[in-house]
Amino acid sequence: MAFDFLKPVSQKLLAHCELMPAQALGSLVYKHTEQDGLPVLAGATFALVGIHESRNAFIKKTQRLDLEEIRLQLYRLMLGNWNYTILDLGDIEEGETVKDTYFVVREIMAGLLEENIVPIVIGATQDLSYPMYRAFDGIRDMVNLVSVDSRFDFGADEELISSHSYMSKIITDKPNNLFNFSNIGYQSYFNAQEEVDLMERLFFDAYRLGDITANITLAEPVLRQAHLVSVDTRAIRACEMGMGADFSPNGFTGREICAITRYAGMGEHISALGIFEMDNNPQAFQLVAQMIWYFIEGYNFRVDEKPSESDPDFTHYIVPCDTEELHFYKSALTSRWWVEVPNLLAGHTKSNAVALLPCTEQDYLDACDQIIPERWFKAYKKGFN
Repeated sequence: MAFDFLKPVSQKLLAHCELMPAQALGSLVYKHTEQDGLPVLAGATFALVGIHESRNAFIKKTQRLDLEEIRLQLYRLMLGNWNYTILDLGDIEEGETVKDTYFVVREIMAGLLEENIVPIVIGATQDLSYPMYRAFDGIRDMVNLVSVDSRFDFGADEELISSHSYMSKIITDKPNNLFNFSNIGYQSYFNAQEEVDLMERLFFDAYRLGDITANITLAEPVLRQAHLVSVDTRAIRACEMGMGADFSPNGFTGREICAITRYAGMGEHISALGIFEMDNNPQAFQLVAQMIWYFIEGYNFRVDEKPSESDPDFTHYIVPCDTEELHFYKSALTSRWWVEVPNLLAGHTKSNAVALLPCTEQDYLDACDQIIPERWFKAYKKGFN
């Protein structure tokens, strides 16, 4: 069984937890220990898993990721106003080959998804998003993947999978369960024009760093429909991550990246979160721990809403726009917006039914000015393909 490959939390870390206040996460998380084995999965909401695999790093990792220190920073944080069972299942070590590690990651993730547990994965390299995505095989027909990254990570066609090319494998491998891919925070000078063109041809969504930092709420509708969110911490400014050599002066601030992971937790379909590519640095460890805390906090504020004309909690707006008539809905409870898209894969099964696409108030205002929202257009085209 794949869970047998998980390495327990260290005795040193457990000793630290003994000294923590009763309100600290370290006192409340159910841990995989040598003495007691794996905690019971039934009834849990979140499961923390560390992965040491780094052989597919684009630039070779000179240090093993210190997952114990990341845990220590997370355990020191205080419990929010939550009532969830949180597990720490320990770490997945490198297999004999990278494929062996991928297999174990995929099987463990699939086991957690089948139990309706949200995996929170901390890994050295972002190519681990690939086995996380493959874990949805047989569980969900269509998957929405959101990557928070300064790069699209397509790579060259002939390139073997790496932390800079895993998306090519996700797009081309069978079975192809990817319905939509969205990038949040790309920086143009890190991406070839061919990659930008490919995003357009495949009707994928991409949001530049400057657009998101100017209005962080643009990320919310994108993350609202995500099943898997993969965060490359190199999308964060170097000064926020302890000035790592592989980090850029430009990127998200600590506050912005925590807002993004909070939005991810609030997503109605969120099933897994992965955080990758951090350096061994106390400042980076603290920020990653806070990102996880905000993800759980966001999950706590999730509201499952299904707009309809007959529901008094929603206002229905009809906007004639060229040859189309766009139908928008606004929630009186959360002030969130949706727009109807005909022939979208409603419910993630192939159907000609109208589906609801999360959007912003600005999309509605643009439609009133006869500007069709770009996300609506891409979803509409994708529904016919």
